[in-house]
Amino acid sequence: MGSAKSVLVVEDDDGIREVMQIFLEIEGFRVITAANGRQGLEALSKAARPCLILLDLMMPVMNGWEFAASLKDTQHADIPVVIVSAYADHVGATKCDGLITKPIDLDTLLKTVREWCGNSRDQN
Repeated sequence: MGSAKSVLVVEDDDGIREVMQIFLEIEGFRVITAANGRQGLEALSKAARPCLILLDLMMPVMNGWEFAASLKDTQHADIPVVIVSAYADHVGATKCDGLITKPIDLDTLLKTVREWCGNSRDQN
């Protein structure tokens, strides 16, 4: 059995971030969290490479658009990014590989994560 796959959750709302983390950990994924885009970039430089980034757009310090723009010039540019936002109509030209609207449907969240990462403990 392989080790758990990692997902990076970049979300400023503590409650939403915690629910996503707990839910995905129960499903067997390793979850790295960040409260804003700057923390998300720092996490990418320190943690194991995630199979997916779940990205909120409206955040302080560095928002989702700024994070996505910064990501494109790094070694992590090929990691799939799924936007998680109540503002689906504001995604614009942001590079993203999917969209989950808030309020988050946990079945949709799990389906999306499995679509990009496979099952939580598949071989990498």
